[in-house]
Amino acid sequence: MSTQAKPTIVFCHGIWADGSCFSKVIPPLQADGHEVIAVQYGLDSFEEDVATVKRTLNRVGSPVLLVGHSYGGATITAAGVDERVAGLVYIAAVAPDAGETVQNQLDKYPSDIFTRVEVADGRAWMLPNGTEFFAGDLSEEDQKLVWATHYAPVFDLFHQQKLSADNIAWKSKPSWYVLATQDHTVHPDLQRWVSERMGATVTEVASSHVPMLSHPNVVVSVIRKAAAAVQNG
Repeated sequence: MSTQAKPTIVFCHGIWADGSCFSKVIPPLQADGHEVIAVQYGLDSFEEDVATVKRTLNRVGSPVLLVGHSYGGATITAAGVDERVAGLVYIAAVAPDAGETVQNQLDKYPSDIFTRVEVADGRAWMLPNGTEFFAGDLSEEDQKLVWATHYAPVFDLFHQQKLSADNIAWKSKPSWYVLATQDHTVHPDLQRWVSERMGATVTEVASSHVPMLSHPNVVVSVIRKAAAAVQNG
């Protein structure tokens, strides 16, 4: 067993969310002895969101395991090239390659959620009935909470990636992937495609788009396995 310090776990949220979406998985990891922090970026621009991840890395110890949900998969793909990052965990996430935007990926495998979105004041808002396709396996009460606390991204956020070849972390860092087979936000076939492309260790779960809320034990288990591999690697 390595005596290396346990990796820090840094969570990166998707759109229509903030760092509190990881509230069910943070305490068990803290109890394991990990330093844990959830990045709070503003979904105003991809460049600034990635910069916020890097500023957060400056506040914690290394090595770091970056965990990205949904759009957070794009931010960890870019920020993960930092030398302090030892591994990547994607949760029902996108994962662009060089020159590829998040929108490019979503266009390949359209999903139901985008029929429940309204653009207003320059932001992309989820309609109240959108939670059916975002968090449909949560209770009605919890779905209402998800909607009440959702945070709308700038309307063109998914068109802003186009990373260069040297900014694709999954090409050089080990990766794990939680694949949500009942997802109506990031299509399961898109998840399967990106996870296969990156050569990730995949765990499938019969979940909506938010397995960290509906199946937190599965997500924690994957992160524990990734953390152990990073620590002992």
